[in-house]
Amino acid sequence: MRGGNVAVVGGSIAGCATALAVSRGGAEKVTVFERADAELRDRGVGIALHDDRYKELESAGYVAPEMPWAPLTRRVWSVRDGESEYGRAVGEQPFPFRAYNWGSLWSELRGRVPEEVTYRSGALVSEVEPDSDGVTLRLADGQKERFDAVVGADGYRSVVRDAMFPGRGATYAGYIGWRGTSADVADLPSDGNDAHNVVFPGGHCMIYRIPDGVGGHRLNWVLYTAPPESEGLHPDLKTPTSLPPGRLNSELTAYLRALVADNFPPYWAARVLRTPAETTFIQPIYDLEVPHYTSGRMLLVGDAASVARPHIGGGSVKALQDASALETAAVAGGSWKEVLESYDISRGPVGAAMVALARRMGSAQVENTPDWSAMGQTEFNGWWQDQNSGSDRGSGFGGHQLKRP
Repeated sequence: MRGGNVAVVGGSIAGCATALAVSRGGAEKVTVFERADAELRDRGVGIALHDDRYKELESAGYVAPEMPWAPLTRRVWSVRDGESEYGRAVGEQPFPFRAYNWGSLWSELRGRVPEEVTYRSGALVSEVEPDSDGVTLRLADGQKERFDAVVGADGYRSVVRDAMFPGRGATYAGYIGWRGTSADVADLPSDGNDAHNVVFPGGHCMIYRIPDGVGGHRLNWVLYTAPPESEGLHPDLKTPTSLPPGRLNSELTAYLRALVADNFPPYWAARVLRTPAETTFIQPIYDLEVPHYTSGRMLLVGDAASVARPHIGGGSVKALQDASALETAAVAGGSWKEVLESYDISRGPVGAAMVALARRMGSAQVENTPDWSAMGQTEFNGWWQDQNSGSDRGSGFGGHQLKRP
C-alpha cells in the first residue's frame, strides 16, 4: 500500500475510518466516494459501543474521549403487567456501553480524516471493474478512474461486493426495526443511565438515551417485530427497503401506535407514542456473509462485508475494527498480496461469528419469543445464556476483542 492510490467507496462511519486507516497505512493518495450530495450529519440515530471495545478502539486511534457520549450501565427487560406504570422487570443485566449519536460520531470521524484525503460528496459509483493489478471505477456521470486498490465501505447494498461476489446480497431476516428519537428525556428512570427493553409476544423495543450533538440528550428507541401483513400497507415492506423519516403512511403509523398501546407499560407507551412522525422510520433487518473479505485488489469493510442483526450491539464496533485491522495489515505487509491476505484472515472469521450469534439472538428475541409473563430473573438468565453461549463474556456480544500485534 505504501505509495499506492486507493479508493474508498462510501463515506459514512466505515468509510471515514477506512480513509484514516489507509492513510496511516502508507497510501500516497486516498479518494473517498460518497453518493450523498450533502453532509451525513443527520443520518441514523443511536449506536452503542461496549466499554471494552471502546478502550481498544481508543488505543488504536479511532475514537476519542471528546466524542459526545452518554453512559449506560444496566439493561432492564420489562413486560406489561396490568396497569403498572413501568411494567414488571423479568430480568436485569450489566450493560457497560457508551451511547453515541450516529451523526455526532460520523462528524468526529470525518474531522479526523487527513486533509490530503479527497472526500467527494455526490459521487455515485455505478460500476467496479477489476483487472490483474488494479481496479477501475465508473461513476454515474460516465467518468472513469483507476486505482491500485478499492475498498468497499458502501453498506449492505455494496457495489464493490457485487463486483467481488456477483449476486451475493443481504438476506431479509423476516422482520423490521421501527426507529425513532425525541427530546422526551425528562425524568427517565435511574437518571437515564439504564437501557430499557420492553418485551411483548413477537418482539421487543430497546429504549435508551443518546447525545443530541449540541450538549443535551435525546431518547432513542428501536422496536423489532414482524411487519404488518395487510396488503394495504406500504409496498416497500414486501421488497423490503428502508422507509426514511417522514415516509410512514397513515396505515403504518396506526399499526405502530396500536402495537405500542396494546403491549407496552403505560410509561413507555407514552414515551414512544410522543415521538414525532418526522423522526420515525423503518429499517428492515438483514443477514449477510461473504466467503472472503478480499478479492484481487478489492476488499470490504463494515456492512459491505457482513451484516449482523443489531441485537449483538457490535455493528459500528466491527466497522471500526475492520478499519483498524486494515491499517495493521497495511503497515506490516510488504506487498498488496500480503496486505489483503492478512486482512482477510484477521476479519473474515470475526464477521461470520457475529452473524451467527446475531441470528441466534434474533430468533430468541423476535422470531421465537418466550412466554415473557412467566419469566423471572432465574428464567431470564438461562434464556440469555442459551442464545449467547457465553458471548457476554467476550466472545461476541458487544463485538469481539480487537486483536493487536
